[in-house]
Amino acid sequence: MAALGLFGEAGPVIPNFGAGSSGCVVHNRFFCADWVEHNWGPVLWPALRGHIALTLVAVGIGFVISMTLALAAHRYRLLEQPTVLVTTFLYTIPSLALFELLVAPVGANVYSAEIALVSYTLLILFRNILAGLRDVPADVLDAADGMGMTRTQSLLRVELPLALPAIVAGLRIAVVTTIALATIVYTIYNSGLGVPIHTALGEGPFKTELIAAGGLTIMLALLADGMLVLLQRALTPWARARGS
Repeated sequence: MAALGLFGEAGPVIPNFGAGSSGCVVHNRFFCADWVEHNWGPVLWPALRGHIALTLVAVGIGFVISMTLALAAHRYRLLEQPTVLVTTFLYTIPSLALFELLVAPVGANVYSAEIALVSYTLLILFRNILAGLRDVPADVLDAADGMGMTRTQSLLRVELPLALPAIVAGLRIAVVTTIALATIVYTIYNSGLGVPIHTALGEGPFKTELIAAGGLTIMLALLADGMLVLLQRALTPWARARGS
């Protein structure tokens, strides 16, 4: 009910099928470029900007929590299994159910949206970070120890750099997953590309808005994944040299 009230207050932007609309919009054709041009500023850009913010905050917080848990589990193996069990439980909760369940204690706001999104990143990031740290060859660690490195120095200068490919792989999955899940944030919070997608589905559907918002979601996921691939290549030049 709170989500419905929120939508009522926001006032969804719907196509004007009457006087003043283009013939493309009036006949709800496959794609109307003029509608996109006129509604980029008031509808699509704010939705895209909100979607990016939701994703960055969720993945950023999730990464910090997961890195902390992975470093602790890497040092104290007894922590690994409980952490996996808790993060797996959170990951298996249906997304719509988790969003709605959080409304009661937290409210229909950005906090409940971010808590839900963060929870879905933890298992992915934790397991990839830990796997990357565990995959560092023992002889490399022995060499670092022989050079007189402390445990912290070995972690920062040897283990984490060598674990970067696995860490970035986890980030890629977490980012794309979060971008997808953020499309249903509209159920509790009026932000993200899910808002115009939901509006378009309720209007017939209105094809142009649906294609534009859905296309922006797909392009955002592809762009984010590509940027992370480039980041990985920039941070791990030795992996490129070995591959060549």
